[in-house]
This record gives sequence, structure tokens and C-alpha cells, in this order.
Amino acid sequence: MEFTIRRATSDDIDQIAKLFDDYRVFFQNISDVSAAKEFLSHRLSNSESIIFCAYTADDRHLGFAQLYPSFSSVSLKRVWILNDLFVHKNARGMGIGTKLLNAIEVFSEENQTKAILVETTISNTDAQKLYEANGYQKIPERIFYERSIKTTAQHLKN
Repeated sequence: MEFTIRRATSDDIDQIAKLFDDYRVFFQNISDVSAAKEFLSHRLSNSESIIFCAYTADDRHLGFAQLYPSFSSVSLKRVWILNDLFVHKNARGMGIGTKLLNAIEVFSEENQTKAILVETTISNTDAQKLYEANGYQKIPERIFYERSIKTTAQHLKN
């Protein structure tokens, strides 16, 4: 199956939202396509993320990757956080993930980016293999921390 990779626009939101919903379900979230659509629409309309999509000649979307901007204070350069990469289960094994990563790298080089950062769960070994096969390296001298923030509604419940 032939496919093309390109930067997504607001015209792609409906189809990417379906993939984004599948991605969220993969990570144990409840399906909510309308919330996925709203979230992605806000990210694009507010220039808060860059999305690349893989699609067929008949405009069927097969996968996507979403980048969020950040910066390195030490190097004084932009850093992209590759937060989401997903390929529909029926399109896996066709090189779509690699082509999405290649498009991100070209985009990052054109924008004089210092690095592309990505995290994944320890159990997502398929993603780890993809990243490592495409030159991404684990950074053993760094530790990643997270602090969850309770919303007002959560505070009221506790």
C-alpha cells in the first residue's frame, strides 16, 4: 500500500482524531472521539503542536506523530518533544512509523533544532524498537520525574 507523509492541517482533524482516540485507548483511556477532535483542534489552531500524518491516495489516514515545542536553555535552541506516534493496527509493518520519524527529523533539521525527545512506557517494546532502529538513544544518565497535578474537582473529592 502506498502512502504519503505530510504536515497535518485543520482539514485532517476528523481523521486524525479517530487515530488519536485509538492511541489513547491503547494507553488504557476511555474512547472519546469528540474530545480527541477538540483537543487536536485546539493544539493546531493555537500553534501549540505540529502533527505529521500518513495517508493513502484516497485520503485514508494511517498514522500520525505529534510534536510539542520546548527549549534547551543550556544550548539556546529549540527542542521538540515527540509526545505521540501511532500507526493504525492494520497498517503496521509497512514502515509508516519510520517515515513519520524521518519527516520529523527533516523538519527539525530545517528548524535548527537541538534534539527530539521521546518517552514511552517500559512495556511498549515495539515503540522502543522503532526508536532505537531510527537512531534514538536511551539516556542512562538522566532520570525522568513526574508530579501529577490534581484539578480542583479532584481536590474537592479528597
